[in-house]
Amino acid sequence: MKRYAVYAVPGIKKEETAEAIRLRTAVDDWYSRQEFQDLTKDARRYGFHATLKAPIHLAAGRTEAQLCAAADAFAACRGPVVIPDLQPAAIGGFRALVPGRDTEDLDVLAADALRAFEDFRAPLTQGDIRRRRPENMERRERELFERWGYPYVLEKYLFHFTLTDHVPLERTAEIDVAIKDHFDGVSGVDVPLTAIVLSVEPAPGAAFEVLSVHPFAEQAALETPDAPRPS
Repeated sequence: MKRYAVYAVPGIKKEETAEAIRLRTAVDDWYSRQEFQDLTKDARRYGFHATLKAPIHLAAGRTEAQLCAAADAFAACRGPVVIPDLQPAAIGGFRALVPGRDTEDLDVLAADALRAFEDFRAPLTQGDIRRRRPENMERRERELFERWGYPYVLEKYLFHFTLTDHVPLERTAEIDVAIKDHFDGVSGVDVPLTAIVLSVEPAPGAAFEVLSVHPFAEQAALETPDAPRPS
């Protein structure tokens, strides 16, 4: 059964800015490094992205075509946002790139996406709930999980690009040095985000694939000069 997610993926289109292309290339090159393949297995399966709406099964009566149309409508009324001052960071036991400052626009984008695509989310199954282990969550995380199907949303949300799976303690120094060196060229950079991406997991455990790209309104206008701007 397919799952769908709404992602932020800078550099997804070849005409994007140099900063976005450089970031995407750096992350793709990181995932391809053979010496760290055992520590990037899940990160590679989900692909280069920051989550806006975590993976969902489609609700009864909803279709993939309707989801794509909803993504078009969502993107059409927004302009590009900036991912500011990217920096490597430890989040729990894994490593990621995170904005170094001023995440308000990104937080608003994620909160809006959370709500806009909620009608497409099928209710969690008992298996889904057991896998997430809500008994181990903080009280507020559990409330968010029960309401939205995912605990790290709204005030618990953190915009990030995942670089590793859980890193064993004995390898943290090695990984942190490797990440610092590998991402030196994008650390501290402001990266424009000009679209949202729908990604699909074709079957349980399969790698996520890009289903469609939905440019924000100002980006679409730049690509098609005769297109009317939203009022």
